[in-house]
Amino acid sequence: MNQTTEPITNRTAEEFLKGLWKENPIFVMVLGMCPTLAVTNTAINSLAMGLATLFVLVFSSVLVSALRKLIPGQVRITAYIIIIATMVTVIDFLLAAIVPTIHKELGAFIPLIVVNCLILGRQEAFAGKNTVWLSFVDALGMSIGFLFALMCIGVIREVLGSGSLFNISLFGSTFEPWVVMILPPGGFFTLGFLLLFFNWRKQKRDLRMTNDE
Repeated sequence: MNQTTEPITNRTAEEFLKGLWKENPIFVMVLGMCPTLAVTNTAINSLAMGLATLFVLVFSSVLVSALRKLIPGQVRITAYIIIIATMVTVIDFLLAAIVPTIHKELGAFIPLIVVNCLILGRQEAFAGKNTVWLSFVDALGMSIGFLFALMCIGVIREVLGSGSLFNISLFGSTFEPWVVMILPPGGFFTLGFLLLFFNWRKQKRDLRMTNDE
């Protein structure tokens, strides 16, 4: 690998990996709390919302980056919102056509992706200032990190709240579900414990790195 290719590869890996862990949208940056708390009562809803957000974030980031030199600075936010809203409309129609039951359960939270601060924030902070490739990689990493966080919460809430995973019973008829876990308070409890856990891991890792130095 020559010296020109190596920095590009390293930058690509860095931009992709940061969204998975170092700058995870939910566990680190605490963004997109509305869908995080509202739709994660089951794993399948979490997966659907995560994939819908991935579609919108990736395609809107690519479009914003490709058009960044053509969009006047004075109307850039308006232009970003129009692009995002277009992608949300596309995924809304796709979900309604392919998985109508899940689309009905997610309800208004699919259109509300338009105002997800994660998506608009990535357009303003990254896609509007970088190349199409880097914007694609950044959006992919951030959206996979968002999907990972939603799945963590959704799996815990469904397993404890319903005794199932993807509607498959895990513990039989003798299990007594923790009904609170599929209710709104369960979302707050699960998110709080996960934030506590990941922050504890981060502090432990930082302390280990400091001791190694």
